[in-house]
Parts: sequence; structure tokens; C-alpha cells
Amino acid sequence: MKKANRKILFFTAFILALIVLSSSMVSTYNDEYKLVLQFGRVVRVIDTPGLSFKIPFLQTTQSIPNYEMIYDLVPSEVNTKDKKVMVTDSFALWHVTDPLKYLSRLGASKANAESRISVVVYNAVKNVISSTDQADVISGRDGKLAEMITEKIGTSLDSYGIQVKKVETKMLDLPDSNKESVYQRMISERQNIAAGYIADGQYESNVIKNLTDREVSVIISEAKAQAEKIRAEGEAEYMRILSGAYNDAGKADYYNYLRSLDALKASLKGDNKTIILNGDSELARILQGSY
Repeated sequence: MKKANRKILFFTAFILALIVLSSSMVSTYNDEYKLVLQFGRVVRVIDTPGLSFKIPFLQTTQSIPNYEMIYDLVPSEVNTKDKKVMVTDSFALWHVTDPLKYLSRLGASKANAESRISVVVYNAVKNVISSTDQADVISGRDGKLAEMITEKIGTSLDSYGIQVKKVETKMLDLPDSNKESVYQRMISERQNIAAGYIADGQYESNVIKNLTDREVSVIISEAKAQAEKIRAEGEAEYMRILSGAYNDAGKADYYNYLRSLDALKASLKGDNKTIILNGDSELARILQGSY
């Protein structure tokens, strides 16, 4: 009986030790903060994953998420600077930066945190869009608008231990009631802008063509003047060479004889090869050898 009682006591003590040990162990994962509380007050924050310990039965733990979360806002209508209505559907990426503030202000409730995020993000979206014309809002859907909204939020949620890292718009469009009329007006405005660009381009084209034509005319005129100059110089040189070649009486007579033959040949046209010359003409005298 004594041995049996000792075994029971030993087993009971072992079970109690396991219970005490398990209640004193704190397992922290890499996607959470672990807050150790004593009488409802935080005495320690564990922000590194691993195994740690607390006072059993006297201290308790509370888990706070330590990862990026997505909150999808409810689609809503906002007015632009030029009094146009647009429908926006956004989501926010956020995470907990201070688990103590988060627990004290929001009670570790994700729903409470999302409620605050919804108000702050909606106000930022409304303020940014209300200070921007509709055309700029539409053109800013490439990321510029999201950056402006995120910048507008800034540190407004720091007191809750929350930071909104980024706000993205899933949809930013016109209400169905006036979408078609707005699109038509935008198309008309873009067509007017395009017509202006085309007119400016045609004007520039005409200016360039006129300048080019003027330059071409000047170049052609200068080339013709240069050609005439060269031709005159060539003829002068030709006459100088002829003068040098026929500067004595014998050569001059021979030259006159050849020129007379050329003139006679030029005058023989058609089938009639007969020419009648006056005996006193210079050409007759050259042909007769009496020149």
C-alpha cells in the first residue's frame, strides 16, 4: 500500500509539474507579437519568434498580428474638384507597428482596427479627389493617385499603433448614370486637342517647306550664275586659244576657209544642193582663192 501511494503521489506531482511547466511556456511565432500581461497590465512584449517563459497562473498572454494585412473598403462615391461624381473602390495594406498602443486603444480587435482604417482612408481618398479635377483623377490611375492618398494618411494612425503602408484603387470610375456623357465630352476635348496639334504641325511643315524651297531657289540661282561664269570664262579661253592659234596671215586664211566651208555646208539643206553666190561676195572670193 505504501509503495502504491508513493507511486500515486509521484505521478500526481509529475502531472502537476507538467501543468505548471506548460502554463509557464510562451511560444511566439514569426507572424505575431506576444504580450505578457499581469493583472491586465502588459509587463513584457515578445517580438522575436521562439520559446520563452512567464509566471504560471499569474501571467497571461495576448497575441497581436505581426504581418501585413489587407482591408477592403466599401465602394463609395466622391466628388472631384470640378464637381464631378466618381465611384472609388480601394483597399489598404496595413500592419501593427506598436502592439502596446494597438492593445490599449483597440483591445486587440482586428474589427476595431479596420473600422479606424476605413474612416481614415476614406477621408484621405475624399480629400485628395476633391482637390483634383476629374481628368487628372482619371489620368492618375497609373499610381500617382494612390501615392497621394497614402501620403495624405501619413502618421494619422500612429496613435493606434497602426501604419497604412499603401492604398490602391481597384476601381475608380464614373457612375453609370453619367458615364457615357462624360466619355463623349472627354473624347470631344481630346479631338480638339488633337486638331490643335495637327494645325500646329501643318504650320511648322509649311514653314519648313517654304524655307527649304527658298534655300533650293538660292542654291539653283547661285549654281546657274556660277555655270554662266564658267561658260563665259571657257568661251573667253576658247577665243584666246583661237587667237593664239591663228595669229599669222596663213593660219588666219586657213581658218576663214574652214569657217566658209562650215557656213556653206549649213546653207545646203533639202534636196537642192546648188548654191548661187554673187561674185563679189566674201564667200565666193574665199572659194575662188582670191581672198
